[in-house]
Amino acid sequence: MAGPEKIEKYEQLLNNVLRENLRIVLEERDKLYEDIAAHSQLKQTINCIIEAPNSEGLRTQVDLGSNFYVQAHVPDPSRIYVNIGLGFHLELTLQEALSFIDKKLAILNEKVAESTKKSAKIKGQIRFVYEGIRELQQLNERTAAP
Repeated sequence: MAGPEKIEKYEQLLNNVLRENLRIVLEERDKLYEDIAAHSQLKQTINCIIEAPNSEGLRTQVDLGSNFYVQAHVPDPSRIYVNIGLGFHLELTLQEALSFIDKKLAILNEKVAESTKKSAKIKGQIRFVYEGIRELQQLNERTAAP
């Protein structure tokens, strides 16, 4: 009878491997959602700049950190710097930036879909192992009963 040892082995798999993998995948998916929100906000800001052209430039507030804002004036808002990843920033026109953001959002949404599939697979594995543990426990109870 390999009951209690086998049950303990499966419980360790469940707690140490599968649940940890699920936590990591869900954290990655949350990060992707944050990136999607940031890019969507940038797209909305660019659209506002395009719709309300101003010959005097753009007046805005800039967060210097710790919610400390200062007034800023951008004399020519027709070009902006966009973080393209890995610490690189690229100067783009507003239309180029919108095109980049649309492509980036498509990629991020694909990654979210992959992450969701991955988490569903891990959740299925967790249920499978949990059911296996439950069956082993019932089997042990039957064999232990006189």
